[in-house]
Amino acid sequence: MAGKSKVDDEVLDDLEEVLITSDVGVETTLKIIRRIEERVERDKYVSTSELNAILRDEIASLLAENHTEDLADWELPSSHKPYVILVVGVNGVGKTTTIGKLAHQFKKAGKKVFLGAADTFRAAAVEQISIWGERVGVPVVKQQMGADPASVAFDTLQSAKANGADVVIVDTAGRLHNKVGLMNELKKIKDVMKKVLPEAPDEVLLVLDGSTGQNAFEQAKQFAAVTDITSLAITKLDGTAKGGVVIGISDELKVPVKYIRLGEGMDDLQLFNKRQFVDSLFGS
Repeated sequence: MAGKSKVDDEVLDDLEEVLITSDVGVETTLKIIRRIEERVERDKYVSTSELNAILRDEIASLLAENHTEDLADWELPSSHKPYVILVVGVNGVGKTTTIGKLAHQFKKAGKKVFLGAADTFRAAAVEQISIWGERVGVPVVKQQMGADPASVAFDTLQSAKANGADVVIVDTAGRLHNKVGLMNELKKIKDVMKKVLPEAPDEVLLVLDGSTGQNAFEQAKQFAAVTDITSLAITKLDGTAKGGVVIGISDELKVPVKYIRLGEGMDDLQLFNKRQFVDSLFGS
């Protein structure tokens, strides 16, 4: 690059290393570095502090290009209700806990919330979501273990619609070893939902464990192969250097990050803010 000093090369190498060790992923890291180089070339920036500022700008821009918006509050589209969120993700990533905390935030924002326990594959999943329902004070629609998940989803939407709910959050089984089975199950759930509410589900939310780095990437790819993911919730970002996985997965799937979970408290599920996130990742 013309007019670029050796310091810039070193700084760019350092930035690349920071991005890769933060688990941004190689492809997205190279894309970010390329964008920074183009900015440097165009604007003739040289100082390290300016390069750091460009880094933050470019990551925020990349997230925006992948449809990530900064949501100021727990609002929902007013065009229709209930707003239906179908939640997917493997077991162990904090899926049910995320559903409980989502319910808590929506209820706190004055919304009437219904939960659906459509992960009927594990008794523990139904029990866990029931405990969250009691804790948050919202109804949970469930059937016995082994029941048809689509049947639970149907009941949940019917009940929510009849009771004037604002938002419905439906849990699903988190098993990926049988992808064809999972694909068929999710398609069936969506099909029966449409019998109650033609536009449902409004959102297919994939929950990923941010602390697992590249493993989360792999899960994201596998779920994207079996269903249309429309938003992401990243859990367990507290005290991990692997937060960059948020950027890489959003870029890879072209899907917005909507929620991040930073701890274990009831209120620690937060609406994602691009700038705050980038500042926390690279130190404000």
